[in-house]
Amino acid sequence: MKSFDVVVVGAGPAGGHCARLLAKAGRKVLLVERYENFSVNSFSSAGTPIETLAKFELPNEVIGSYWQGIKIVTTNLNESWDSPKPLGVVLDFTKLREFLAHEVKANGGEVWLGYFYLRKEEEAEQTILFFKSKKEGEIQVAAKVIVDATGPSRAVIYNKGEAQPLFHSGTGIEYLLEVTPEDYEKHCDRLTFFLGHKWMPKGYSWIFPMEKPKLKVGAGLLNSQHELIKKPEPIKYYIELIIKDYIKPKNYKILDIHGATLKYSQGLQDKYYRKNIIAIGDAVSTVNFLGGEGIRHGMCSAEVAVKYIEKYLNGEASDFKKYQKEMYKIFYKKWIISEKLGLKKYLLDSDNIVDRSITYLKYLNIHEIMDLLFNYKFEKFSKIFLIRLVIKSLAFFRKSFGFKGS
Repeated sequence: MKSFDVVVVGAGPAGGHCARLLAKAGRKVLLVERYENFSVNSFSSAGTPIETLAKFELPNEVIGSYWQGIKIVTTNLNESWDSPKPLGVVLDFTKLREFLAHEVKANGGEVWLGYFYLRKEEEAEQTILFFKSKKEGEIQVAAKVIVDATGPSRAVIYNKGEAQPLFHSGTGIEYLLEVTPEDYEKHCDRLTFFLGHKWMPKGYSWIFPMEKPKLKVGAGLLNSQHELIKKPEPIKYYIELIIKDYIKPKNYKILDIHGATLKYSQGLQDKYYRKNIIAIGDAVSTVNFLGGEGIRHGMCSAEVAVKYIEKYLNGEASDFKKYQKEMYKIFYKKWIISEKLGLKKYLLDSDNIVDRSITYLKYLNIHEIMDLLFNYKFEKFSKIFLIRLVIKSLAFFRKSFGFKGS
């Protein structure tokens, strides 16, 4: 039976980055992935700000495309914000995870693909993990620390049958299209988001560019009842509506259809650690509830976790309590606000309210929009409300005093 300092279960961006950092630090690391190759579970739309590349030292090979603008389309409105230079990238999710796994191996770690996690048995100084593969059947490994990077299944941090917190559940489906070069050029330089009851009640839809001439067209929704739309159409209906009524391609080919379901802990009540087990990424709800963005937040959680794993292995800490405190410090306040805004926006708002919100956003410049959408600086709304107040005040004075200025 092999023994490791750390076994990371799940080779998504959070798990891969965690194993990569620990391997670079000289730890004996095993990264385990249930699928036999990374192209099987290409579940993420993977749009992210350009700063993500430098922050996590990601190479050009994982980039699907660059983008330099944001467009928001509602049932009745269409607003755009653009920049003269790139603002972000769409990552190739398969190549990203392949790169992280390669980094683990290049730094002395092991990567096992096609191994399904079964269970664990705790011993005094280590934990025995049981996996199953087609080639070897059941196999055991020992670890001083286990990282649960299994995403919404939370397979390691919770024991089988153990009570879990209340979750919001969301489902997303995405088509990868090959379109004509002419149709690709119309959408290649921006992320396009669709809101409102026409395009996606209970969530939002999107068009993200990939390498020429490919587009990602997807939709995600909350698996909860909408206040106004009692019987929405299936998710694929809204994706195909965007293709038919918005992109209007001359011809196209569907290269892939993929999807996944996420479970987000209501009020961030996840279990972050137990004994020598630490949970990261979607296993502790790092995906942002309002925007649905998860990759860089999951990788951020990995960096926080690695700091405390090192302390634990060095005998400087006996548990991971401070890990949870730091995660709350980074995420809690903004994620709670995002959760409340998301529930309102996706399950309560009428089309008129959605349109009104986007009308107010046009007073922001592209950098303020980026701060709002990707940095969750909700204080930007105060500028919108101030402008709105000034406009209403001017209208009041014009009406009250008969002012007819231009």
